[in-house]
Amino acid sequence: MPTFVYMTRCDGCGECVDICPSDIMHIDKSLRRAYNIEPNMCWECYSCVKACPHQAIDVRGYADFAPLGHSVRVIRDEEKGTIAWRIKFRNGKKEMDLLAPITTKPWGSATPKLADAPAPSKEMRDSELLFNEPKYIRMDEGGLHTLESNGLTLKKGVYY
Repeated sequence: MPTFVYMTRCDGCGECVDICPSDIMHIDKSLRRAYNIEPNMCWECYSCVKACPHQAIDVRGYADFAPLGHSVRVIRDEEKGTIAWRIKFRNGKKEMDLLAPITTKPWGSATPKLADAPAPSKEMRDSELLFNEPKYIRMDEGGLHTLESNGLTLKKGVYY
């Protein structure tokens, strides 16, 4: 879902330009507004959408994600620690919010410090697993976990 900019909301702050990993967000020099110079080359990471302080950047959804004629708006709420993807259907009456939790920890504090970790053994280097993968997906505790093994129960089609 490539991004596009609402020119009336954008003030040309450049947050999207700074964070775009593929360098396709640019500032128009005459209008002082951001724009996506090559939507087909968008990595769809949505870093620009999440970083925009004015919510001026939206995404064009694919038909398997939302119906034709819709709009997708990203609403970031750092106090609640969520990002909501609001899909508004083309009839203008139906809206759907998809919530996703975000981390509010300072940058770099959520990841392990590689310098503090022991060096990998030859067996670990020859394995197809990534560094510390079993530990972080909890496979070292007896296999892949399910919702039931984590104590959640199914009630009316939803796990609680």
